[in-house]
Amino acid sequence: MIRLPGLIDPHVHLREPGATYKEDFDSGTAAALAGGFTAVLAMPNTKPPLTNGPSLAQAQAAAQDKARCDYGIYLGAGADNVASAAECALQVCGLKMYLDQTFGPLRLDELATLRDHVAHWPVDRPLAVHAEGRNLAAILFLAALHERPLHVCHVSRKAEITLIRAAKEKGIKVTCEVTPHHLFLTEDDLPQLGAGRGEVRPRLATAADRDALWANLEVIDCFATDHAPHTLAEKDGENPPPGFPGLETALGLLLTAVHEGRMTLDDLLIRTHTNPRHIFGLPDQPETFVEVDPDALWEVQAAQMYTRCGWTPFEGMRLRGRVRRVTLRDRLAYADDQVLAPPGYGVDLAPFAQNEIY
Repeated sequence: MIRLPGLIDPHVHLREPGATYKEDFDSGTAAALAGGFTAVLAMPNTKPPLTNGPSLAQAQAAAQDKARCDYGIYLGAGADNVASAAECALQVCGLKMYLDQTFGPLRLDELATLRDHVAHWPVDRPLAVHAEGRNLAAILFLAALHERPLHVCHVSRKAEITLIRAAKEKGIKVTCEVTPHHLFLTEDDLPQLGAGRGEVRPRLATAADRDALWANLEVIDCFATDHAPHTLAEKDGENPPPGFPGLETALGLLLTAVHEGRMTLDDLLIRTHTNPRHIFGLPDQPETFVEVDPDALWEVQAAQMYTRCGWTPFEGMRLRGRVRRVTLRDRLAYADDQVLAPPGYGVDLAPFAQNEIY
């Protein structure tokens, strides 16, 4: 057994409010604990989207009642909340800007609105962005122009990771995250997954793109699951929504990579604990740790998972490294495949954040 610090996932979708039939703060944070995550940061593309005080309060109330692990909640950047968004800054873990296709109505299409959000959001609070291709170049330019840090979500392609490398080398204040599914799956896996179940944003890329992510590991600041559950009926339907569940498979995938020599355990911990905590200014979680059997072999089976969506793109894969126990704030929160932390035990970390991104 080895002891790891509590892992932090800076990018999850818990579907509350509005779509609790496929996940909520209860089931999603149970899945987090089962996967070794003691803190998760939840995205705002819910129904309604979290763009103002009332919608944010709805999500906060649900999390306070249901969350089993610690959490933070993002605010979404919309076309009409440039001025009001800043009023919520101290209640949230960051502002999320969507520049490319995603699940929900929060995509920003107007350059002026994007510029105004970058200019008005408080510089000491995280600014996270979904930006692919040319949109990534545009937001990097705006961030540099306004001399403010930027966090780029789920980077998936060679052109994007090399652009971020160049931006860092020029002194631009940018950090980035990569998902396990973009590190371990490619478009070559789509025939086996099926068209609907393979839908995700950003899309699964080429093997060359995947290899470029591994080759540029030192440029990647965080591993983030982008846990985005949808039911099998939705994924197998006529208009499948994009997204994969990932909280319960991420650590196993990453520990398997450690076992294979593709990275070190320190590489894993820097990107799943140290850097997410630093980038988002999250407070310490005292007496919090994860006990892992690094040699345990196990087969991924959705039927044994806590996520409500009922499937995984890694079904049947054999991984090495299994979570055995999780202690959160000196309380046994997960042990022997059972989530023990009750709903409501989780703490909202965002009001305690002290951001020192650079």
